[in-house]
Parts: sequence; structure tokens; C-alpha cells
Amino acid sequence: MGREAKAAARGPKAALVTDSSVAGLYLEPALESLRAARLEATSAIVPPGEGSKTLAQAGELYDRMLRAGLDRGSVVVALGGGVVTDLAGFVAATYMRGIAWVAVPTTLLGQVDASVGGKTAVDHPECKNLIGAFHQPSAVLCDVATLATLPDEELRNGLAETVKHAMIRDARLFEELGRRAETILARDPAVLEPIVARNVRIKADVVAADERESDTRRILNYGHTIGHALESLLGLTHGRAVALGMMAEARMAERRGLVGRAVVERQKALLERFSLPVSLPTGADAERCLTIMRHDKKGEAGRMRFVLPEAIGRVRVVEDVTDDEIRAALLSLAG
Repeated sequence: MGREAKAAARGPKAALVTDSSVAGLYLEPALESLRAARLEATSAIVPPGEGSKTLAQAGELYDRMLRAGLDRGSVVVALGGGVVTDLAGFVAATYMRGIAWVAVPTTLLGQVDASVGGKTAVDHPECKNLIGAFHQPSAVLCDVATLATLPDEELRNGLAETVKHAMIRDARLFEELGRRAETILARDPAVLEPIVARNVRIKADVVAADERESDTRRILNYGHTIGHALESLLGLTHGRAVALGMMAEARMAERRGLVGRAVVERQKALLERFSLPVSLPTGADAERCLTIMRHDKKGEAGRMRFVLPEAIGRVRVVEDVTDDEIRAALLSLAG
């Protein structure tokens, strides 16, 4: 870590951002690595969870970095999961108009999704990830050994994204996830390492073709348009919300005749193998979901884009989905 951070920096100082859960496991070794690379490292520890992705928390990090004397040649190191990655990346993107940063994701979600692609953001009270910037990390360092300490729910958050990548781009990965589900859940490093690498490659290839999400990159939003609304409305974890979003959007595709029932059922079965939800809990108000979606960053000129499957490994982006279609898709998931 220290070597990569040193290579990214143009000066002698670094800020290591992590959360209190990760700090107890990896803070001291990380600081030692930075100092061994002759970086003057200051640490900033934030509370774990989505509640830390706020402008107020970003402001506290700016204050800490200013007090430590970080300048435009300094580097930010994000050590943690998706929340830390998004927050620290956003701070790096906006501090002094942008400084270098290095991502060291310690969760499966961070490794296969949040750390790749340069999207950084904090949340607005009305919408997740509303305030953000595109700012690519100088390096991303993934060590699957960190996944051994993950709570089961955190592992599921990442697994939802691996299913998404398989559905949008890689039918062979879909088959492998189903075939190796038990060893994946057992955190077998020999199985996890190539799966993480494949997911990173899928996302990196999509981002390389469309860094600013003007075209191809939109396929990465499969399950997220509805999923983010459910996440905000019901307080679900990201993985659970995305799983439900994928199910709703697959049902939408089925009603349009884009896919047959077999594809929807295969996706459902794989999500269930990973103990991800496939039916809505009580309290999912369709009208409130629609309101949240209209404020979502994925809408432009009043249109909401949806990513709908055409087959396992292939999707299309559509812009003519009606409110009635969304309501019907949500109703189809009622438990």
C-alpha cells in the first residue's frame, strides 16, 4: 500500500481514511506501510455505515486534512468498504480541486464495484449519491484475505453486484457463481480471487468504454434505479436493495417480451443461493418509490432510464418505461 501511495503522491503527506470497524483490524499495519514508504501519514476514522456519506462528514475530513497540512501534492488512501471508498474518493476529488487517491477496498462490494470506475459521491437526504464527481484512483489494491472478517450481510452486498455483472456482461460468470456458491460463501480465497478479478475486469472494461456514463456505462445500473429507491425508502442494505431491483427490472423485461420466464427464474434462483431477497418486505410503497426515482441521478430531462435483460449476459437501456410498468414490477415482488 505504501509503495502505491508514494507513487501517486507528488509530496510527502498522506491522509488515510477508514471507519471504526476497519480501523481495529488494519489501521496500524496500513499506517506502518505508509510511513515505511516515507509518507507523513495522518489518519481519519469515520463511523461505519451509509450515514457517514454526507457533506458534513466530508467537511470534517477537509478540516482534518487542512490541519495536517495536506496540499495538492498529497494523497488520500481509502481503506474500507463502499462507504469509505465513496466518501474518501469524493473528498480527494474536491479537496483543492482534486488530489490523488488510492483505494484499498476491504469488502467484496468495495473490491468488485465501488473502487472501480472513479465514481465518488456523498448522499443527499432525498437521494443516494446525488452529490459527487468522477475522479479515478491512481491505484486499486484488493486482497481477498480481508473478506474473511466480513459479516455475512456485507458479503451479500458484494455478491449482489457480482450477480449484476454476470447478468449484464458474462453468462460464463453467471454459471460459475451458481456452481461455486458454497465455496464462495465459505470465503475460499482460491475461489474468490479469480471471481473478484473477473468482476473488476468487467467493470473496468465498461468504464474504459464510457468513463462519464454517457452511453455504455449505464448498463452498470442494472437493478439500481429501483434498488436505490428501495434502499432509501426501506433502509435496506445495498445488496438486498439491488437484488430486489434486479428482480423488478427482470420482471419488467419479461412483460415486454425481452426475456422469457426461464431467465427470470434463473436469476431468482442464484440470488436465493446467496440468501438475497427476491420478494418485497411490507412497507414498500410504490408511489413513494416513484417519487424517489424521479429525483435519482440516473434521470435526465424527466426520463428515467432502466436497464433490462435480454438474456443472461446481455442487457439493453430503455427510456420509455411507464409509471404503470414500474408499479406492476413492484407489485409482482410482493411477498
